[in-house]
Amino acid sequence: MTTTFSEPFLRTAEHHAAWGAEQLEALGRVLPDAPWTADLEQGVYRSGGLTLRVGLLGTFDPADGSWLWGWANPGFAEAPVAAAASRIAEFGRAYGVPELAEPGVDLSDFPDPRHAAEALAFTGMGVLGAPGYIGQAAGPETRVYFVPQDPALRPAPLDPVTVPRMLLTGAGLFGHDSRAVVRGYFGHHGAPVTEEPDAITAQLPGRHSVRVSFDPQGRIASVDGVLGGN
Repeated sequence: MTTTFSEPFLRTAEHHAAWGAEQLEALGRVLPDAPWTADLEQGVYRSGGLTLRVGLLGTFDPADGSWLWGWANPGFAEAPVAAAASRIAEFGRAYGVPELAEPGVDLSDFPDPRHAAEALAFTGMGVLGAPGYIGQAAGPETRVYFVPQDPALRPAPLDPVTVPRMLLTGAGLFGHDSRAVVRGYFGHHGAPVTEEPDAITAQLPGRHSVRVSFDPQGRIASVDGVLGGN
């Protein structure tokens, strides 16, 4: 049995890692820690006075370690709430990422199936460019994942102060390719980059630049900001 994700999945996940961590942190600041309800026919999530339009990303069954994408759920396969998950499947087929293209993923032999399910939700969020995802227990045997699709909730912008922390956080999530983490983060934010063998430099608004240096093993060695960069 498979006990790890495929190379195409890991490449995709790394591309979204730092940006996704940034989005989840921002969502955590507005998402109440309160009881919740969801109307999947209407695509609406409610918690503690907050109401969001959402899509059904997928579900995870801890009992057998199985993940099912929202578009493959028999109860919602053709419903609008599963449309976002369908776009993830289209991406998976186009770029040869089996975990995103197939209806379900068997996570039972992974060292930590729950963590693997979070990785699927996280990467699906990144593919959609969504401002985070929401995972909730929907009974003793099921965990459900939503993706915000509300025009009132926009992706968090790049903050030069937090760039080093976000890049290092993202590089630690999958530990596969730190350069892909850096490229993906600045790509999400539309910041042009210049690559060298041992560094990537990104141009930010306001004549700022950020230089990310890598050690001989390809890990992030330093993140340095410069005012007045070209």
